[in-house]
Amino acid sequence: MAPGSALQAAREAMRLADVDPARAIPLASAVVRDVRDPAARALASQAWGHALSQTGRVTEAVTHLRRAVRLGVGKAAAESRMKLAFALVHQGRALAALREVDLAVPVLGARARGQRAVILYHLGRLDDAFADYQSAERALRRSGDELALQRILVNRGILQAERQNFGLAVKDLLEAERLAREFGRDLAVGIIAENLGFVESRRGDVPAALAHLDRAEEIIARNGGQLAPVLQDRAELLLSVGLAGEAREHASQAVSAFRSDGRQLKVPETRLLLADAALLASDWDAAGRHARAALAQFVRQGRSHHAALARATVLRAALRAGKPCRISDPEALVAALRGNPAAVVEAHIDLAFVATRRRQPARAVAHLTIAREARVRGPAAVRARGWYAEALLLERTHPRSAASAARRGLRVLDENHAALGAGDLRAHSAMHRADLASLGLRTALRTGKPADVFEWAERGRASRFLPRSVRPPDDPELASLLPLLRATALELESGPTPKLRHRQVELERRIRDRSRLLRADAGGPADPVRPSSVDLGDRVLVQFIEIDGSLLALRLADGRLDLRTVGPVSEVAGLLERVPFALRHLAKRPRPEIGALLRSTAAKLDTLLLPRCDRPLVVVPTGVLHDVPWSTLPSCRGKPVVVSPSATLWHTAASRPARPRTFAVASGPGLPGAEEEAAAVAEIHEIANPHHATVDDVLKALSTASTVHLAAHGRLNPDNPLFSALSLHDGPLVVYDVQRLDQVPETVIMAACDVGRSVVVSGNELLGLAATFLERGASQLISSVVPVPDAETKELMIAVHRRLRDGRTPAEALAEAQEELDRPNGFVCVGA
Repeated sequence: MAPGSALQAAREAMRLADVDPARAIPLASAVVRDVRDPAARALASQAWGHALSQTGRVTEAVTHLRRAVRLGVGKAAAESRMKLAFALVHQGRALAALREVDLAVPVLGARARGQRAVILYHLGRLDDAFADYQSAERALRRSGDELALQRILVNRGILQAERQNFGLAVKDLLEAERLAREFGRDLAVGIIAENLGFVESRRGDVPAALAHLDRAEEIIARNGGQLAPVLQDRAELLLSVGLAGEAREHASQAVSAFRSDGRQLKVPETRLLLADAALLASDWDAAGRHARAALAQFVRQGRSHHAALARATVLRAALRAGKPCRISDPEALVAALRGNPAAVVEAHIDLAFVATRRRQPARAVAHLTIAREARVRGPAAVRARGWYAEALLLERTHPRSAASAARRGLRVLDENHAALGAGDLRAHSAMHRADLASLGLRTALRTGKPADVFEWAERGRASRFLPRSVRPPDDPELASLLPLLRATALELESGPTPKLRHRQVELERRIRDRSRLLRADAGGPADPVRPSSVDLGDRVLVQFIEIDGSLLALRLADGRLDLRTVGPVSEVAGLLERVPFALRHLAKRPRPEIGALLRSTAAKLDTLLLPRCDRPLVVVPTGVLHDVPWSTLPSCRGKPVVVSPSATLWHTAASRPARPRTFAVASGPGLPGAEEEAAAVAEIHEIANPHHATVDDVLKALSTASTVHLAAHGRLNPDNPLFSALSLHDGPLVVYDVQRLDQVPETVIMAACDVGRSVVVSGNELLGLAATFLERGASQLISSVVPVPDAETKELMIAVHRRLRDGRTPAEALAEAQEELDRPNGFVCVGA
């Protein structure tokens, strides 16, 4: 290859390294291998190393870039040093990178200062980095070097987001995206989309962040780039809405990818996300282990700011676990976190707890006084933590003011989360509410006023049921995916194969991810109902509260509200474990000793939970009590019992004007006696009984009739509750189908094995098919909270529907039917 053509080929390889790195590598390697001209070989080595960096092969990149530095002179060597610095910083060798880029600054000026700013950012020297970005941007705009400007804008945008200057961050990134498109740098466009996702995640706009990350993943994958940063950002976003399991999965994948690519800089950052996921899952040991591993790597990399983040996480894990907290210089820890407002607030709150443990009240007050300043500025999650600090500060001396601060913090969170269209995001994001609701409840318990305790018990449970009914907007893509899932489920029933199972998992993932992009217009959050506003008539409302391993009960009757201690949660939980065991065995093969076990267990539970209760009941459960088959308790025998996620939900549902009663019925396949049951119900109400009912048939019934009976096999999916399903003749009806309805029935009766149960997540939030009907506006739902043999339901359902025909309420109809048949079962009436 002639010297002139070799240099031309090296320049082409350098151009391709930015726009198509996969094509740049063979061209650059050919020049290095076949050419002796030092200038051409230096430029080709630089192109080769830069292309490898772009595609994640950092260790190889360093080798070629060091050769480029050796072969180059003057500006060429400086250019190679700048790219070598980029590779070194991603290896986690930030100080070595800083030495290389400092040698390039005198030659390259603004462009090298921009690269130095990136390294300073990773070293936690945010003010120095910002100063370099500002200086470089001004010089590059004067010189007209728009390619270098585009890179500066991307990196400054990330720094602006760290400082919570979100508007400025987006402005920088959008200008950078425009320039990248003009230069044809498709991979850069994908990386910018990833950074826009990072910005919106920090701002708290979850649907926008997810949309940017989806776009980034598609563009980066198409251009052969690195997907590990997308995984990292997605893990951080999922953590922000309480999805610890999914966040852990994405973070673990990111750690493996970064290690594989030789990008050691990012490994401890992602290990820190694993620590945060463990904290969220209350796995304190794992949290401490991941945080300590991250800390060791940050120290080796010379990254003091990130080391402080890891130390703060180690401290938090120790606090949560009740272990000794070793912190020698709290002020130095906070100082090292400067530039990260969210981390600073959390550190001050944790240090206040440490000071309280050490009986240093003045120090605790000092930390909380600083943390409370966050309540007026920043993303919703940070402002809420500021209000939490304010409430902690006032908790002992001004309890009413503390409660007011906690209310304001909850309102900040609820207003922010109200726009989330996906039910799982709304439910899991309630984890942010836990500390505020718990503080309010503790404050109320100290005052000893039952009305205050009632308010805070309500604020701490089922928060997503408080706003008006939430319906995500119509989405054609989501609508097209649901029939594909049904068809796949039918094929699986015919003959499961690995290919079909993979297709089902992939469709479920696409449906879940698509639903999370949608926004809901739910209006502002509603305040919980006051006890004086609850019109119970002759009913008694019993609301259970769990705190510090103890179970409490509030009893509201005839306008009087009383609070009592039930006992240890563990005692109640131990008794409850026996009930579903006994019911299952009695349904299959009745034996006297099993019946005696159920009766004795039910009597003990009755004494604990419902002493002296001889009137119709409204029960608001918590934790383990959500799955109690209340009709088995002696106090509930023959009496209407309604179970509700919250007193506010009961009050709202009970206050709705009743709709004219119209009935519909449908049955599913593979359920012995289902068709006979459906036919009998149809005969009672003199309505049609569609044979081979499809999902569309049932959705039409659900959107038109006021009472719908579904005799179909049901399945609760505890790992993915939004794919809990009823089996119909063309496949499963899932939660996402119900969420898309304009209207749901007033009363839904699900004579299915265990689909009436819900998965309980943070803050007593419920997920599942039954919970979704209630969230969408159903007033009553009859279903079983324990698996029911399918053949056992027919007689009970016929007895229920005869009474519904005669004008009984659903709770009355169920109670009378259960007493008539005199066989214990797990059916309950939920709602109002």
